Amino acid sequence: MQALLDAIHTLAPAPDARRIFHGRGGLHPGCEHLVLDAYPPVFVLTSFKPLADEDLGRIGDALQARWAEVAPGEPLNWVYQCRHEGRSETQLMVGAVPDPHVVTEDGARYRVHVLRGQNHGLFVDMAEGRRWVRAHVAARPGAAVLNLFAYTCAFSVVALQAGAGRVVNVDMSAGAIAIGQQNHRLNGVEGGASFLPHDLFKTWGKVTRGGPYDLVVVDPPSYQKGSFVATKDYARLMRRLPELLAPGGHALLCLNAPELGVAFLQDQMPELAPTLQFVERVANPAAFADVSDERALKVLVYAAPAGD
Repeated sequence: MQALLDAIHTLAPAPDARRIFHGRGGLHPGCEHLVLDAYPPVFVLTSFKPLADEDLGRIGDALQARWAEVAPGEPLNWVYQCRHEGRSETQLMVGAVPDPHVVTEDGARYRVHVLRGQNHGLFVDMAEGRRWVRAHVAARPGAAVLNLFAYTCAFSVVALQAGAGRVVNVDMSAGAIAIGQQNHRLNGVEGGASFLPHDLFKTWGKVTRGGPYDLVVVDPPSYQKGSFVATKDYARLMRRLPELLAPGGHALLCLNAPELGVAFLQDQMPELAPTLQFVERVANPAAFADVSDERALKVLVYAAPAGD
């Protein structure tokens, strides 16, 4: 656990939500089950196996000591979540969590909920993907964007802030879409956004009629029973991309499954969508360094051929 304590000892206050320690990347032997995130003003410790009270005490003491150094007079707030054997338990260890709890990233604001569920409302590992979308759309003002598996619609927020003409958000969770609508209001970008709280595979007609799109973002769960299983369903998405994309349009394909490498996407694309060309892999945030690029989050950009 020393690597985590060392990371705490050097942490500094910062305004944006971010990862502080990424044991899951395998670069810190013995800490593979531990991650520490900041959702200001709250720290969230996640362990993928139960922690002894003694270890929790050492972590809490380290956070308290460092916070007293770098933010004297400011209260420490931290939450502990244990995920083990398919279950998760979350508890507030010290301080309080704001309600509503709003965090920032690159000037955008997002609602989060760190005391319930395993997904907190903003995936901090996708920060560079959102920056890519912001830059890409800024260079193409008025772009039409399709945001599949939109969750709380962070990609939509940054696209509209960057000048997108319209964004269609699709996610089968009405609750997530509702938070996404709140995020648009928080950022004053309600105009141009539409929301479809539907199962994508049952609403292709609406999605296709809304096209073609200059950018299609595909960020599905890797395995969510009853919703999406990457090994079975990703191919169904890839096959549809040519008809969804405008000439010269781009697709951002995301895959967060450690057991599936880059080849899972790249080997299928020539067969399923042969007209699309690979452009680049978007780098992950430095805080998410991993022993293997194949295990880490994969974010790939493909482009459709330009028109005549």
